[in-house]
Formats: sequence, structure tokens, C-alpha cells
Amino acid sequence: MSNVSRLLRVVLVCALLWQSVGAGVGVGIAVGGGPGPDADAGAGVGLAAAAGDDGGPAVVGAHPNPVAADDAGEYVAVRVAGAANLTLSDGEDTVRVPRRGGVVALSSDPNATRAVTDRPVVRADLSLSNAGERLVLRQGEVVLHRVEYGNAPEGERWNASADRWMPVGLDLRDPVATGSADATAFVLPDAPGVAVETLRSADERLFLAGYTLSSDRVAEALLAAHRRGVRVRVLVEGSPVGGASRAQAATLDRLVAAGVPVAVVSGPRAKFSYHHAKYAVVDDRSLVLTENWKPSGTGGRDSRGWGVRVASERTADELAAVFAADATGRGVVPWDEFRQGREFVDDAPATAAYPARLPPESVRATEVRVLTTPGNAGQTVIERIDGAEERISVVNPRIDPEGRFFAALVRAARRGVSVRLLLSNAWYDAEENEAAVARADELRESGLPIEARIADPRGRFGKVHAKGAVVDGEVALVGSLNWNDHAATENREVVLELRGDEPADYYRRAFDADWGAAGGGVGSGLGGADRTTWLLVAGALASAVLAGLILKKTVRFERR
Repeated sequence: MSNVSRLLRVVLVCALLWQSVGAGVGVGIAVGGGPGPDADAGAGVGLAAAAGDDGGPAVVGAHPNPVAADDAGEYVAVRVAGAANLTLSDGEDTVRVPRRGGVVALSSDPNATRAVTDRPVVRADLSLSNAGERLVLRQGEVVLHRVEYGNAPEGERWNASADRWMPVGLDLRDPVATGSADATAFVLPDAPGVAVETLRSADERLFLAGYTLSSDRVAEALLAAHRRGVRVRVLVEGSPVGGASRAQAATLDRLVAAGVPVAVVSGPRAKFSYHHAKYAVVDDRSLVLTENWKPSGTGGRDSRGWGVRVASERTADELAAVFAADATGRGVVPWDEFRQGREFVDDAPATAAYPARLPPESVRATEVRVLTTPGNAGQTVIERIDGAEERISVVNPRIDPEGRFFAALVRAARRGVSVRLLLSNAWYDAEENEAAVARADELRESGLPIEARIADPRGRFGKVHAKGAVVDGEVALVGSLNWNDHAATENREVVLELRGDEPADYYRRAFDADWGAAGGGVGSGLGGADRTTWLLVAGALASAVLAGLILKKTVRFERR
């Protein structure tokens, strides 16, 4: 009997025992698919626009269903653009729109509206229906813009540029170009020292944003900076998949006890489904990572990740602005308040050691752009793929072969662009990634230059967790964005776009090494019956673990 077959028998027995226990608890779990965070973000919004996308007068937003008695504070936002003789109608009432520049909020309760928007507010006797309205903007008798919405979610506003409902307090950011910069490119687990050494160097400000934070080395760097008089701030996600760990709770308790402010993104009124970004602002430098602030990530104890440190005051200031916006307002609570009465979970310690084969490298980026989601990063990634001319190399934990990111890669291949896609070897990604590999194989057999492989660590790392791409040897993308619609529309993600031969060459070499190790197989080197057996093992493990967990949200991104 092969070792894999023995493993299969053991796992199946464990799975049956675990599931029998779980069945008595009545646990129901949905991971990915169906309604929830992966559903169409624009669902319930129907638009019929006669104009409005050319910078002229238009309805740019609406907030019909505030969290207040009698919907106090509801408004319609109109871009006036200096036009005269404008009126807005909801089919029942017609109000005049004052002539002025910029955008105004039309409201029957200006004082309440000023509490939920920073736009100039003008009194107008409108009463918006939560079930749906048809709004028509006219100049004289000419219709300039029409908007229809339906079933307004409580506490959210409709944003015209995104064509979706959004939490109040979330403002979509444009891509921000911050100029050329010197940078340090690195990969994990090869160079775990770069991140913590950068944190240790702080003199004036240290803002750390993450999904999770449980690294003792990172905590010590934050505490030491705080003791030196550095302004230290921390922002993390309140409900990571599977729950916050005891190690994280202990880490954040230490920080707060020492006087370091720690904020948590949490609750039904939070501005994001998940605060999934991983970055730090250290004086006039920035760290942007694909990895979490934990031993398995930035500690170099498990994951293959990408990271970059950028020496640019403009980049640091932009990320500081992102941090300031995200760390205040709705759905953000102090850690000591958040933790009251909560239970935390065990997190298996990561203690592995890996060789340092690819050292950090100083590179010159000819242009740096800060990308974020919700708002612009997902679309920018697709634009880069659509603009590729020669080759694209992508590393990501998983990709949906039916999703828009994979579709963009296929479009590139149809133009003759060489496409390579390296995916995670983690067991919980096996089903989706095998489907992506199979689909790429079909396309390749039809003559398209596209190939997907599942990573084979070969002792160099634990699993692929990086999220990045190199396009045409000219652009590198590094950040927290998993390539799926939920991450691109619902999560806070941060990505840096680095232009220039030097950063692109560094990450291409990192990609090439992992691509070559994968060798064109399914990652584990198994084939035939053993490959099928491994998939059964993965499926049994997935069933066992999922039966034992209570996920707080429906998700489609990382587990660690």
C-alpha cells in the first residue's frame, strides 16, 4: 500500500469522526459561491443614464435609507457643474437645484444630512423611497440624466462612479501616482528581516495596517518605537476567517497596555467586508506586502510572499491618508472595547525554517502608483492585462476559471501574449486551482499561449500566498489583492504598481524560480492514480476542517 493510500484511510476515518461530532452541533457553513460577498456588488441597482459620465450635470449618488428615525438625513447628490435652470424630480415632487460649482446634497433635513456627508447641503423637499425611486435631472425641459434604484440597503449610499451601494463613510479613491522612487524588493520566506528592520527604524511615525497581527518581533518593534516617542498606530481586521487567534489577542493586549492605540474594523456597519490590506508607513518610507503580520507570513516561517519597501515621501503620505480614513469613522472600534466578551481560537505555531535563495535587492522604480480597493485596483489590474503585448506572469493563491481576472488572461493569450499563472499548493485551494489548471490546459491544447501550474515548494517555502504579477518586463504589481471579485469590490486591499525594468526583473526572477520548481505538473509531482488519491485526501481534509469551523462571513480568500 502506498504512503498516500495509507494517509487517505487515516484522513477519511478522522473526517467521519469529526463530521459526526459536527453534525450534532448543527453547524452550517458556506464558503464561496452563491449569495453573499461574492454576489454582484451592483445587485438591486438599475441605471438608465441619458448622460452624466462626461463631467456635466448628473446625479452622482443617493442615500435613501439612513440608520435614523424617519430616515432623517436622506439625500440625493447632484453634480451641478455651474449649470443653471436645473430641476430634480422623483416622480412625485420636483425641486430646483441651485446653480453652483461642484456637487451638492439635496435634503429635506440639512442638519441630519451634514452628519453623514461632507458635501455642501441644500434644503429640498424630497422624500425618497427605500423600495426604489426614479430620479430625473432636467435643464428646463431637457432630460440630462436619469437614475433608478431599488431596495436601498440600510445605512448605505449609492455611488454612481462605482455603480453600487456602499457603506456611508467609504469614499472610493483614485489611483495615485507618486513619482519615481528607490525601493527594496524582497520575497518571503527568504528575507524576513526587511519588514521588521524597517519598523525598528521609525523616528516619527509608524502606522501598521493588517488583516492579522500576532508576530512577537513586530510587536517588539512597535513597542520600542512607542517608547522612543514615535507616533505608533495599529489597524487590524476584527473578524478574520476562522476567528481571531489567542496569539493575536495577547499581542494586541500588550500594545494597548503600553499605550499604543489599536483600532479594529468590525461590525455590520464597517466600511469593508474585510480589512485585508497589509502595509506600514514608517516615516517617509512604505512597506507593502502580500503577507500577514504573523510568524507564517512576515516572520518567514511558511508562506511564499512578495514585498516592497519604497523610499518616497509622497507614497508614504498617500498610504498615511488611506490609514487615517480607514482607522476612523463607522465600523471602527478600539481593541479593548472590541475584545470584551469575545472568545479566541488556537492558531498552530509556525516554526519551519527555509533557505534564503533570493536576497533583497535595491531597485529603481520609474513610477509608483498606489492602488486600493474598493475603487480602482481590480480594474487597474485588468487594464494592465488588457494592455500587455508580450508576456504576463501571475502568482496568486487561487483564481476562478470563470471569473473576470481569468477571462482577462485568456483575452491576452488570444492576442498572442504569453501567459503563465502560478497557483497555491495549499490543500484548501486544491479544487478551484485544479479546475483553473485544467481550463488552461484546454486552452493551451487549442493553441493559446497560456499555462497554469500549482506550486511545488521543494523545501523552499510552505505554500504560495503571494499576490502579484509582472507584465511585459515593465510593470510589477505587489499587494494584498486576491484575484476575485469579492476582494476587488468589498475588501480594503492595497497594491503598489511599480514601473521600471529593475523591479519587474526582480519579481520575474522570483516567479521564474517558483515556476521552474513546479515543473509543469500538479505541484506535488503526483500523477495518475496517486494524483486522484491526493485530491481525495484534500477533499476529506476540507470536509473535516470545514465541519469543525464556524465562519463568521462567506469568503473567498486566504485562510492564513
